[in-house]
Amino acid sequence: MESVDWGTEWLTSLGWIAGVWVATVIGFAIVATIIMRSLTWGRQFWRLAGPWIDPRTSPDRYRPVLYVLALLALVVLQVRLTILYTYQTNDLYTALQNLDAGAFWRSLGIFAVIAALSVAEALVTYYVGQRFLIRLWEYLTDRFLGDWLGDRVYHRSRFSPTQVDNPDQRIQEDIASFAQTSYSLSIGPSGAVQALVTLPSFTIILWQLSGPFTLLGVEIPRAMTFIAFLYVIVATVFAFRIGKPLIRLNFLNEGLGAYYRYALVRVRDNAENIAFYRGEPVERRTLDGRFSDVIANYWQIVIRTLKFNGFNLVVTQISQVFPIILQAPRFFAQQISLGDIQQTAQAFGQVHDSLSFFRNAYDTFASYRAVLDRLTGLLDADQQARDLPTVTAGDRTDGVSVSDLTVRTPDGTVLVEDLDLTLAQADTLLITGRSGYGKTTLLRSLADLWPYAEGTVERPGGPRSMFLSQQPYLPLGSLRTALAYPNPPETVPDDEAWRVLRAVALGHLADRLDDDEVWWRTLSPGEQQRLGFARLVLARPDVVFLDEATAALDEGLEHELYTLVRAELPALVLVSVGHRSSLEAFHERRLALQGEGRWEVEAIASS
Repeated sequence: MESVDWGTEWLTSLGWIAGVWVATVIGFAIVATIIMRSLTWGRQFWRLAGPWIDPRTSPDRYRPVLYVLALLALVVLQVRLTILYTYQTNDLYTALQNLDAGAFWRSLGIFAVIAALSVAEALVTYYVGQRFLIRLWEYLTDRFLGDWLGDRVYHRSRFSPTQVDNPDQRIQEDIASFAQTSYSLSIGPSGAVQALVTLPSFTIILWQLSGPFTLLGVEIPRAMTFIAFLYVIVATVFAFRIGKPLIRLNFLNEGLGAYYRYALVRVRDNAENIAFYRGEPVERRTLDGRFSDVIANYWQIVIRTLKFNGFNLVVTQISQVFPIILQAPRFFAQQISLGDIQQTAQAFGQVHDSLSFFRNAYDTFASYRAVLDRLTGLLDADQQARDLPTVTAGDRTDGVSVSDLTVRTPDGTVLVEDLDLTLAQADTLLITGRSGYGKTTLLRSLADLWPYAEGTVERPGGPRSMFLSQQPYLPLGSLRTALAYPNPPETVPDDEAWRVLRAVALGHLADRLDDDEVWWRTLSPGEQQRLGFARLVLARPDVVFLDEATAALDEGLEHELYTLVRAELPALVLVSVGHRSSLEAFHERRLALQGEGRWEVEAIASS
């Protein structure tokens, strides 16, 4: 006799799937709401993913919710197919025991149908799941990049009270890890939802197959079910105690690894200076020290993981034979069939695995908590940077106006106090003063990059104001990209690029416009400064601030570049920071910083 009526089972299964799916959706919504309101990590998750999942705020509207509903339906389908597989296994082994060839081949036919549906379900689940996590990954990356780059947070965060290590790694690695682990731990195959749906489904089967068990003269009805729950609950409690330190250790592992990578990057980016100083021994000691910290923490993870995994393996191995041992006396007494034994083992395994999900996923969850902390920590640091004080910035059509501008150091020392300054079209100003008097810091304040300043600065907005530092920034990509920055490279035609390169004594690079190089390493400091002036001529701003932008050039080249700028951009407001007296020839007024907040504006006598 077959364990179920396979002729009507498809209709029974459809009803079961529909009912369990509705219950799963309701239960999932309730549990998720409780977790995200009452637990720290739940609130962290919702802070990260909630704006994408919530249709009221999601750029994808209802699509994330539909993804979740579809994945929950696939989880329920998978559980139902697993249940049907246990009944098919029961029929198969019972047919073998009874030497019933017809029932055996009929059971194999049913297996083929279940197997085909299982394969289809697995493939569909994989595809839908990957679409879900990839879209979440894209959303989070877009959000974090926007948050980090917006309002110049990437720069202002250097002044935040809370410093975060390696925001680049958090955006690149931790976001991907968050998306993948969130999916796999919750609604993915073998996730928490599947465990919670599987548990009651197979508990019913185990209850039906369980018999009484006598312990110390006391008969326990349906003992198999109680023993399975007791066995796993006790094992889970011990596993949590063993694995708890992994949360802290994994968090430390992320941070220590980031510090080590940063030290390696520092050596790479400062290779020439280190080589000049013959600083390899000092750098090696620094790298060895940071790597030793990584290894020491990793060994703690290894030892703790050995204990954790060793305990889990022992518990899992025992569970393989446990149900067979308990059912063996009933089988030998011919109270149950061989198929019942096999189905009992499968049901016990499903109940065991479901109850063990949180125990087995503990180390993964430990890493996940570290990722949550790192990502929400980056959002907090970004907000702190955004909340830092700033000058009152205003946009104007031309010229520069500065009112009541006071610039301080982080410790409160006044560098410039109550500066009032007006520059009209074509005006020029040279900022001078001893080192430490705040010349560069004043420029940063005028650019709204220095958080320890107050006052009002009005200047042309966007690309109409340009700042050129002592070492111009050269982006990744071609030489044309560096020339056009921050505009797209296609805005610079060949003939204009060639003309400007020749004008700044870089004509030898004219045939390399579209070569992709690491240009900040290929070009000398002097060539980089000349390229900065070429960019200035091409950009044609209304106002330019030059911070010792010719320090790496001789006075002859400096004279040629300033002459070029004045000829190409006669209406340009030119503000320079410099020490050389040769710069006076190109400026009409001088702002002399005198220390302790004092300053003076004076005319420069023409020679």
